[in-house]
Amino acid sequence: MGGQDRAEVDLLLELNPPVGYFPDFLTPAEGRTGFSAGVDALLRTSRRLVRRDLDLLARHARPSPAATDLVGAGGMSGLRRSLVRYREVALDPIWSRVRTAVESDLVQRRRLLAHEGVDGLLAGLSAGARWTGDAIEIESYRGERELHLNGRGLTLVPSFFKAPGRPITLVDEALPPVLVYPIDRAGGELGRPKALSELIGRTRAAVLEAIAHGSTTGEVAKKLAISPASASQHLTVLRDSGLVMSVREGNRVRHLPTVLGRSLLEA
Repeated sequence: MGGQDRAEVDLLLELNPPVGYFPDFLTPAEGRTGFSAGVDALLRTSRRLVRRDLDLLARHARPSPAATDLVGAGGMSGLRRSLVRYREVALDPIWSRVRTAVESDLVQRRRLLAHEGVDGLLAGLSAGARWTGDAIEIESYRGERELHLNGRGLTLVPSFFKAPGRPITLVDEALPPVLVYPIDRAGGELGRPKALSELIGRTRAAVLEAIAHGSTTGEVAKKLAISPASASQHLTVLRDSGLVMSVREGNRVRHLPTVLGRSLLEA
């Protein structure tokens, strides 16, 4: 990577540190329709909002000249180059994997919503969040805060890159409410030959079929007349092979086929 490329990537890493706050303007709602639409919307952010977010970021680290220049003339065009270059280097090579994982997660969420309703969907959102029936409580969130919808809808955003754990939301409460939650990165990817070779056999095929509409480990054991320990072992192999996703719903875990698992069942 050349010096210019390195500088452009460094700017993005500064704006989006691995821990702590990152500017709200980096995640415009228009991004849900595609990369180009998201970048265009980002570049239309007012200087006032960019300066506000950078001031918040500066509380955690001294901004570089490149970050400070974002509020100057032409500063945001440099950010466009950084985003495009980062996409080419870091995202394009793995984009099919990202799309498969996200699409797999969305299938599971829609199925949960259809079979369990909103309560089931929110209860199984993330291990780091708890649905009380009235609110989503996020464990170990940085700082104490409450976000009230006040009649507004909540957009759930699946994230391939977010580390496992608690979901996050935007700082600016005036923005459309979103909740970004981590997803299973396996998402239907067959990348573990050893685990895949272990799938051959009637019992695991029966386990995959038993969870076609979502089942707990105990329910699988009961359906197939096997021990819960055996059911758990088979489900682990299926999950490690990218054929099963496990979603926590309150005190229980429900297992569902991924997109790849569903395709195998329907083949």
